[in-house]
Amino acid sequence: MASDDYDKPEGKLQRGWTTGACATAATKAALTALITGEFPDPVAIVLPKGEAPHFPLCYEAVNDAGAFAGIVKDAGDDPDVTHGATIISHVIPLEPGSGVVFKAGDGVGMVTKAGLPIAPGEPAINPVPRQMMRDVIGEICAQHMLPPDIQVTISIPGGDKIAEQTWNPRLGIVGGLSVLGTTGVVHPFSCSAWIHSIHRGIDVARAAGFDRVIAATGSTSESAAQAVYDLPETALLDMGDFAGGVLKYLRNHPVPNLTLAGGFAKMVKLAQGALDLHSGRSQVDFEWLATEVEKLTGNQSLNERILNANTAAEVLELSLENHLDLPGSIARKALATTNKTLRDAPVTVEVMIVDRGGKILSRISDE
Repeated sequence: MASDDYDKPEGKLQRGWTTGACATAATKAALTALITGEFPDPVAIVLPKGEAPHFPLCYEAVNDAGAFAGIVKDAGDDPDVTHGATIISHVIPLEPGSGVVFKAGDGVGMVTKAGLPIAPGEPAINPVPRQMMRDVIGEICAQHMLPPDIQVTISIPGGDKIAEQTWNPRLGIVGGLSVLGTTGVVHPFSCSAWIHSIHRGIDVARAAGFDRVIAATGSTSESAAQAVYDLPETALLDMGDFAGGVLKYLRNHPVPNLTLAGGFAKMVKLAQGALDLHSGRSQVDFEWLATEVEKLTGNQSLNERILNANTAAEVLELSLENHLDLPGSIARKALATTNKTLRDAPVTVEVMIVDRGGKILSRISDE
């Protein structure tokens, strides 16, 4: 999935709520009903930064199996694949002293690899949502003078299919989605979930002991780099446009070797110093490109054609027709940007520029 697939709409954007916030609200409603027989609807929770949103329930039930409450996730105007998914919490009492126990229901994944904030064998419910749910359970049980010994099963019907559009299979999260969120709020087009996945991908690769990871802007460049190194999926980072998300995290969580692979236009932006390569947030500077070509040749008419070009692809074609190693020049400058961003981190970087057909146009390393 490439981040260029998302076009930011015009005007003020509506924020939304994380799966963790929805799971917490559903848990509060279900536990309240388990104890009192009544569902609060809408149900309010307090988020880590003090906000208190209200969530309407879409499903509620109390029976011999416990209490159930469901909430439809509203991600606002963010292009979140879990927008519209139903988050269901099922709560039952446990023996005194059991504490709060989390279980993965239908559509919620299980962790199978080291390196994630949750240990292998545990449901893919992240630490902050777990703490939010523990907090509401503690509050409700204290109000009713009951021990906070509760089993919470979170389900997301259809989550196994939605998870196929996420990083979860590469991260070793099997069977469904992760319950995520640190603030409870989804800020439109902040792409926090994508960057979070990049960071977790680096963590998993480090835990697995890989001495090289591949960070690619898209599937074509990833396949080209993968053909060179034949690394397993765990070592592949779906960077998309977020070069900065990869490089800044590697400063403090280094992997010995990084192959940064991408198309010509994306790498031109990186060479120009951009770390967010999305078409809406950085642009190819054709005057800059013309200057780079001028360093390779004194052909003034060629420079004029480049200044009048419509796309970076057109510039690439012109340079190749004139037997100029413009990809090599761009790769060297992109490498300089990566090293500047990494600062003194012990990471050896290779930049690989790949054309639309998957042919490698340039490979530059600082080894």
